Amino acid sequence: MPHFGMRRGIAALVIAALVIAASASGAIAATTIDLAADASRPAANDLARATLFAEATSASAGDAAKRVNALIADALAAAKSHPRVRAKTAGTHTYPVYSKGGGRIEGWRMRSEVALESGDTAALSELLGKLQATLGVAGIILMPSPETRKKAEDEALLDAIAAFRERAKLAADALGKPYRIKHLSLGSQGHRPPLPIMRAAPMAAMEAAPMPVEAGESQVTVNVSGQIELAD
Repeated sequence: MPHFGMRRGIAALVIAALVIAASASGAIAATTIDLAADASRPAANDLARATLFAEATSASAGDAAKRVNALIADALAAAKSHPRVRAKTAGTHTYPVYSKGGGRIEGWRMRSEVALESGDTAALSELLGKLQATLGVAGIILMPSPETRKKAEDEALLDAIAAFRERAKLAADALGKPYRIKHLSLGSQGHRPPLPIMRAAPMAAMEAAPMPVEAGESQVTVNVSGQIELAD
């Protein structure tokens, strides 16, 4: 077994090593500051998405389906004359209509949707004007295309990083110390203002007129947060 005096010597060496390590750690300790900055850039809403619907109620589920399917087929055929507009079916729902007392099924209601998307708002507006004679408009959303959004996001990113560096320098100069960026986190968000048209019913047959669509702009915002380290 180790001698008692030897154990005391080993313990003393361990304590001395811990003291030295703690002193060294304190010598290189630095002050850290959390900072955040953001920047925004406008992005043109050059992409439009619209959802239209056909709806019918009948005593027979088959009859309701026949009427709705015919309207959807006509809409898809009309969309083919507008090659700059992409069209696709977007969902179908059939559900029972109960009597007032809720005891029995007295009919069936069917609803089918068509989704339209285009970077040509004039072409989409013209097609919507035609389709509104037989279909309802559930909603329209205007937004930047992926390419437009990325360009605005890249520009906003450079602005946000510059703003972060400016704040870091301001804080470091106020304390009279040099600094280095310890870490950064980047995030982005885009405000996509929708043009809501909730369950607009089909219009009576009339001369087709384009639906007014004003694209406008969205603000794309980039957030930068991080931590700087001030040298002691």
